[in-house]
Amino acid sequence: MRILVLNWRDLAHPEAGGAEVYTEQVLRRWAAAGHEVTLFAAAVAGRPAAEIVDGYRVVRAGSRFTVYREARRWWDRYGRGRFDVVVDETNTVPFHAHEWVGDGARTIALVHQTCEEIWHINAPPLAAHLGRYVLEPNWLRRLAGAPILAVSASTRDALARFGAADVTVVPEGYEPPVDLPRVAKEPTPTAVFCGRMVSYKRPREVIRAVQLARREVPGLRLWMIGGGPMLDRLRREAPEGVEFLGRVPEEVKHDRMARAHVHLATSVREGWGLVVTEAAAMGTSTIAYDVPGLRDSTRAAGGVVVPPQPEALARWLVELLPGLTTAAPAPLPYGGAHSWDDVATTLLAAVDQHARVPDGVRAATPATDRSIRENQLRGADA
Repeated sequence: MRILVLNWRDLAHPEAGGAEVYTEQVLRRWAAAGHEVTLFAAAVAGRPAAEIVDGYRVVRAGSRFTVYREARRWWDRYGRGRFDVVVDETNTVPFHAHEWVGDGARTIALVHQTCEEIWHINAPPLAAHLGRYVLEPNWLRRLAGAPILAVSASTRDALARFGAADVTVVPEGYEPPVDLPRVAKEPTPTAVFCGRMVSYKRPREVIRAVQLARREVPGLRLWMIGGGPMLDRLRREAPEGVEFLGRVPEEVKHDRMARAHVHLATSVREGWGLVVTEAAAMGTSTIAYDVPGLRDSTRAAGGVVVPPQPEALARWLVELLPGLTTAAPAPLPYGGAHSWDDVATTLLAAVDQHARVPDGVRAATPATDRSIRENQLRGADA
């Protein structure tokens, strides 16, 4: 199958996150299975406009804001007639490929999460109000008529509020490290937080919860793992019992996760919450805020979700820590998620089954002539 995936970031982008890991893991497996795969994404400083990565082609053009226009231009110049299916991978802003592909190729959207509350954390008040109540609803309602794949039931439910009816939930994936850390739990009660030190992850609320819990669990410690713009200030303000490690190598993160008794997650919203999966694979349960995405991954990993307030998190810490310090759970295979092989296979089957030609579009003649296709590929690399 000839597959085009549109995502405003690829894994080389400095702001790449869990959605880009998902994309990379899936696309290289599709390419290895013999499919012709192209990923269109925004330009990245120091990286070429086109290159082959793990068997699939990455084409880059435009910025965070212009990548959507550049994708459409690239399609008109080089893409039309070359693909069987177009996957519109949505991170806040859809490409709305179903409105402009127009050559008979099938289209489908892949949505990791909606933004909603995050607007008020990441944008100034006026822009946040405009984004949450005008722009995003408009984008999602335009997308609602297309078939959509969502990575969690929470995202499916969020899309339904914007009118989407044809939504299929596909699995999240995880690949545990080859050598799981074989370490004992800490001798004193220890919690760990792992994520970027940014407002929407709510690291202050983790610290507040642990400080409240320390009144009944003397000696309770908290490891804060992750970089981000809030790190230096939080580190300066760190109360007793809280240690900031910053951004650490993966093996250090896994070691700390495995040695801690409990993992805490407090994001405003996630598509899934891969860090919960990761902790479960290390044998560490999660207590998470009951918010979209985190509730999906935490329940799949056998953890506990609580109302999104530090006081509730503290109460459950006090309640659960005695059990977790005396009988730690065994590492959970794939942390409650699926192997990437399963994800790639299931996602491709869902794309093949649910993608459809937008209404009123007639199929174009495929560009099967070898010389034409070679010229198109050279054009894409220019």
